Amino acid sequence: MTELHMEDQMRNKRRRRNFFMLLAAMGPGITVMLADTDAGSIITAAQSGAQWGYKLILINLILVPMLYFVQELTTRLGITTGKGHGELIKEHMGKVWAWIAVVALFVSTIGALITEFSGMMGVGLLFGVSKWIMVPLVVACLILLSATGKYKTVERVAIVVGLFELVFIPAMFFAHPNYGHVVSSIFGHQPLNNSAYWLLISANVGAVIMPWMVFYQQGAVVDKKLTEKDMKFSRIDTAVGSLVTQLIVVVIIIAVAATIGKHNPNAPLNSIQEISDALTPFLGVMGGKIVFAIGISGAALIAAIVVSLAASWGFGELFNKPCSLNNTWREAPIFYAFYCGAMIVGGIIVLSGVPLVPLTLGVEVLNTLLLPLVLGFLLVLGWKALPKAYALKGWEKVILLFIYFVVCGLGVVTVYMTPQIHEFFRYIIGLL
Repeated sequence: MTELHMEDQMRNKRRRRNFFMLLAAMGPGITVMLADTDAGSIITAAQSGAQWGYKLILINLILVPMLYFVQELTTRLGITTGKGHGELIKEHMGKVWAWIAVVALFVSTIGALITEFSGMMGVGLLFGVSKWIMVPLVVACLILLSATGKYKTVERVAIVVGLFELVFIPAMFFAHPNYGHVVSSIFGHQPLNNSAYWLLISANVGAVIMPWMVFYQQGAVVDKKLTEKDMKFSRIDTAVGSLVTQLIVVVIIIAVAATIGKHNPNAPLNSIQEISDALTPFLGVMGGKIVFAIGISGAALIAAIVVSLAASWGFGELFNKPCSLNNTWREAPIFYAFYCGAMIVGGIIVLSGVPLVPLTLGVEVLNTLLLPLVLGFLLVLGWKALPKAYALKGWEKVILLFIYFVVCGLGVVTVYMTPQIHEFFRYIIGLL
């Protein structure tokens, strides 16, 4: 009896130890996944629900394992090598390829920040706050957050803010969807011969796997000093995050499809204010305005933090300079200069009066077009940089190659079938 009691005590002790180790390792995955459901992703999800009802839920469910496998490889690389993504590219592929990767990251970062700050501008306008107050205030607060000099502080603040996105769950129930119709639409006919449908498929893929996510999560596990004993818990962190982010997207699609999609599918949903105005008659002021504003704020703020940190890690590694949130501004001037610079550039573009409507969906599509390059770098590192004990297994290589070719193929098909993309790039060239 005594021996059994001792065994029970030992088991309980192991469980408690594993639980606390899990809590210690959790963070990078949850943070990057909550940032994944950013302001642009929410607009894309709302457009998906309004235009195509529940049909695009299926693609978002398929994206859960794809997202997990991509991001799990970044954590494996970061934990086993102790190096960020840009540093590994430079080490294994040379400076030229490292520059190409970081430039692609920078383009993705600025595009994302424009989306996040325009989202926060939209939230301010819902309550009569001028963009000239809202955007500079957000930029200033996010820059001050980086001055804490501690990775853990920034991560905790980001997670707390990001969890505001969960308010979209009650909004879905307020919409009173027909769940039988939801299921039948998911597994029913898919209009694959429609170019507008392909545009939103592309935008949904671009909204869920973004170039900056690869740089962020690998940099975060390095900055957090996770080791090989944390590998199992880091994978749980990534899996939970993958499920949560896609759950939020699905919830938004359902809420919009059951309201706007059912009664006013042609409503313009190109901005935060338009989505809120369209939802309010169905969900009331609380659901359509206040709850929606809280969710958008959480999504935009955590994404702005994560995106800027990804760029800062990428450039810091490229120049071989200190790049950690645990460093002070004096110890890592390059790192903080890029963090602050990206924020300021994004804010200036939003305040400049540049039309933001064509950019929101375009940024997500641009992410889809950049993904083959970013995933290509990731796969090469997965083949070359991992130590033998953590090398990719045969079935993992097959899955990752499958994901890569699906993303590449989707990009090609989307460009071919979607005239809106041609218009988007003509618009960008016109700006230049």
